[in-house]
Amino acid sequence: MASLLRYPCPTSSTFSSNSSSKLILSHFPRRNSIRCNFAGQLKVLENWNPRNGGLIGMEQTFPKHLETDVYGNHTRLRIFSGTANLPLSQEIASYMGLDLGKIKIKRFADGEIYVQLQESVRGCDVYLVQPTCPPANENLMELLIMIDACRRASAKTITAVIPYFGYARADRKTQGRESIAAKLVANLITEAGANRVLACDLHSGQSMGYFDIPVDHVYGQPVILDYLASKVICSDDLVVVSPDVGGVARARAFAKKLSDAPLAIVDKRRHGHNVAEVM
Repeated sequence: MASLLRYPCPTSSTFSSNSSSKLILSHFPRRNSIRCNFAGQLKVLENWNPRNGGLIGMEQTFPKHLETDVYGNHTRLRIFSGTANLPLSQEIASYMGLDLGKIKIKRFADGEIYVQLQESVRGCDVYLVQPTCPPANENLMELLIMIDACRRASAKTITAVIPYFGYARADRKTQGRESIAAKLVANLITEAGANRVLACDLHSGQSMGYFDIPVDHVYGQPVILDYLASKVICSDDLVVVSPDVGGVARARAFAKKLSDAPLAIVDKRRHGHNVAEVM
């Protein structure tokens, strides 16, 4: 492409004939139709505009092998990990057959968080694995700065993978003059630049509605069921217990898939935050 910009545009007779592959450059005084043979994969490219930095309305299909580098690594997919749960991120990357992206995360003397990506993510689909488990404030702020770093590095899409979503319990007002922190956190993640959120076993399904971006809500139930199925447990010795009324629906689903095991419900009463009484 650089040679095309340096020298006058050659005529179409210079290239091999291929009616399905055309390149139309609008910035030349004379519009020419250039045919190039790119393994039959390059489709119509039109409206070259140097002022906008490239092709507008570009439609192209590259062979699958061009999406990997010389070592066979996927160049369009990046997985980065925060400091909240590095072993989990390593297992996810290993399962995907990828290496974790190189990222630098450190704390300044006053506690501020510094994040710098150590590799290019331009045009890549980036996944940031960072649960907001305790300390929730530290891990949440780290996630927001990671998202901002990826956005400023021109990542194509940014997906926040949050196995544990902090502040999910504050999803409604139970008393006057209290905040709905779950909605606030959802706004922060969205405004930071995330395009999608992947969460696991949210405190309540309504939390998905707090996001203005798509949310993938996955459940750990199939993994637990497979584990229990691998054990030799007599049906007479199995009871599924819900810790409170809010978990009855999930406990009933478990019991149904475990050969209709008996179901028990705990009468839990809260007298304050982090204070519970079991009857």
